[in-house]
Amino acid sequence: MTDESGNHSLDWLQAELQDTFDEDIEIEFAEPMLSLEIRKIYKEAHPEMLDRRVYFHNLLRLQAELIKVQDWVEHTGAKVCILFEGRDSAGKGGVIKRITQRLNPRIARVVALPAPSRREQSQWYFQRYVPHLPAAGEIVLFDRSWYNRAGVERVMGFASEDQVEQFFQDVPEFERMLARSGIILLKYWFSITDEEQQLRFLMRIHDPMKQWKLSPMDLESRIRWEDYTKAKEEMFARTNIPEAPWYIVEGNDKKRERLNCIEHLLTKIPYEDVEHEKVELPERVYNPDYERRVLPDELYVPKIY
Repeated sequence: MTDESGNHSLDWLQAELQDTFDEDIEIEFAEPMLSLEIRKIYKEAHPEMLDRRVYFHNLLRLQAELIKVQDWVEHTGAKVCILFEGRDSAGKGGVIKRITQRLNPRIARVVALPAPSRREQSQWYFQRYVPHLPAAGEIVLFDRSWYNRAGVERVMGFASEDQVEQFFQDVPEFERMLARSGIILLKYWFSITDEEQQLRFLMRIHDPMKQWKLSPMDLESRIRWEDYTKAKEEMFARTNIPEAPWYIVEGNDKKRERLNCIEHLLTKIPYEDVEHEKVELPERVYNPDYERRVLPDELYVPKIY
């Protein structure tokens, strides 16, 4: 894109939209195995979902801005750390996927840690997260973070009340330390209604391609909905600090949720356009004495399609 004219930018966007439409359709094809009846129920529950064409148009525009953020982070050595928290099935993974979809994985990486090992359980609580924090020129997205202690660990009884209280005392200063070190720290909570979570869980149960997303912990979270609500409210009250405030993303409409989160994220990072040297493709050098070898047929993948 250039700044020469608005028409040039529009032409670029339309061309990109056309080139990537099939790819985006594939990613968005989220209910491939659902019965017609379940699809009907879901559509009836979401009568005002964002138009697909409007969604794709804005998603591409925002992803182009994210590439500018990536270039600025790499150029300036900035450090960006984004936490994604929220209820199960609230859409965290979908937002993360759209943020990183067109970014360089060497610059923007996702951290989704498994349950702590016995050794990690004996460590200082934040110790297992520190090695994953961004260095200069990196963007790190945590798909759940140290706030596990204030949520699932507390509600499910994996952490004692003393451990939870120690966390609440430690986390504000821990995050202030991150901010003082120059890390841009953003914390997002993805919120959905009780009814929406129930509907999404039912869809996962009936979709063979999504059943892996439904863990025993997810099912238990349905039973303990109110316990999670109380834990979330105390977490906000005790960890919403000026240096690292919480931002709540309402997620009953997944497409609006993704666009709203990315749009907001862009306002919180002070990026600027980075000038790039003009890239010119060099001419290929041909060696008249080189003769290409013929490789055996068994090395090639069969052309089934």
